[in-house]
Amino acid sequence: MPTFKITTNISLQDSNQLAATASKLVASMLGKPELYVMVQINDEQTLYFGGNDSPAALLSLQSLGLPEAEIKSYSERLCDFINTQLGIAADRIYISFESPPRSHWGWNNTTFG
Repeated sequence: MPTFKITTNISLQDSNQLAATASKLVASMLGKPELYVMVQINDEQTLYFGGNDSPAALLSLQSLGLPEAEIKSYSERLCDFINTQLGIAADRIYISFESPPRSHWGWNNTTFG
């Protein structure tokens, strides 16, 4: 059930291509089937970071059983991905990592708990 959200203040030419690439990255990073990965892209949002509106991104990665020991490497990989794809510097990116309880995530008329 991994979900990956990208919010940015820049305008994207092809958000579907970015979503497809991000979906593959998240599945690979977490070792989960891409079938369960959901990606949400929000471009042209108001983001004011560090006292200015230069290109920035706010990311969120949620997944059941997110391994705490891997979060630093996930941060590096996701910052590199956003820098490569959108040209946003790592110091202009915040990332929220969440690992909800299995019983708090619903899908297909039930929950994972």
